[in-house]
Amino acid sequence: MAMKQRVILAGGSGFVGRSLTPLLASAGYEIVILSRSPSPRQNGVVSVAWDGKTLGDWASSIDGAAAVVNLTGRSINCRHTPKNRRLIIETRVESVRVLGQAIARAAQPPAAFVQASAIGIYGDAGDRWCDENAPPGRDFTAEVCQRWEAAFHEMVAPQTRKVLLRLGVVLGPDGGFLKVLSKLTRLFLGGHVGSGRQFISWIHQADLGRMFLEGIAKPEMAGVFNATSPNPVCNAEFMRELRRTLRRPWSPPVPGFALHIGSRLIGTEASLALTSQRCAPRHFLEQDFRFDFPELRVALQNLLLR
Repeated sequence: MAMKQRVILAGGSGFVGRSLTPLLASAGYEIVILSRSPSPRQNGVVSVAWDGKTLGDWASSIDGAAAVVNLTGRSINCRHTPKNRRLIIETRVESVRVLGQAIARAAQPPAAFVQASAIGIYGDAGDRWCDENAPPGRDFTAEVCQRWEAAFHEMVAPQTRKVLLRLGVVLGPDGGFLKVLSKLTRLFLGGHVGSGRQFISWIHQADLGRMFLEGIAKPEMAGVFNATSPNPVCNAEFMRELRRTLRRPWSPPVPGFALHIGSRLIGTEASLALTSQRCAPRHFLEQDFRFDFPELRVALQNLLLR
């Protein structure tokens, strides 16, 4: 019997990693998760300790792996204090750097390194379409993504194919953006935020999972890809479709000043809900990627009406 190909998943305990792990397993991969808090072997998944910044015993798992997938990074969904800003950047840049060191030392380097970034690199772009060649923004989130991506591009790994996925707003039933908004909408608090004209470039977690799988497995796939649906919507439309799916009536909008107050109370930044990014997954479309959930209404029905 042939040995399973091994995928190293750094940051696998987060929202995206939790949905990606069973998908990788169903595709026949052996999975090694690099985690600051490793758990016992479960369902064939091995968890190995690392701190995300220094080489250690974990680096031996890189040797001979089919791919490394890196999702590591302190969540930006917090107050952007000086300390948190430093941690948000450092956790991303340092994890890329140390994974690059492990790959450079491997006798048999992995065939692919699939790195997560975010469409936050485009900053507040209003209603301007942003494909992978759009210029970066100038806000803090754009700075984070630029430094994150720079660390990835600077990594020297001539035998390893490099794929960078700029993730949009990932929709899944068990966490993240949709879990919060669904709870508010069920409580009849599902109005649009601010003007409601800011664009949300979203992606169903199933489509995102297949994007990662293609990044791992397709030899011709390399470079930067917007990991978003081809049909972004404005905030008002997103909330309207969410209310329709959950069978809730019209709700009054949340004005900007109330959002600023509320975000302070729950420990996050209002700018995360007010920034507009209207992204096109041009490179995935050029490779004829097939979206199972290209339209928001069908995506929400699939995720929330199970």
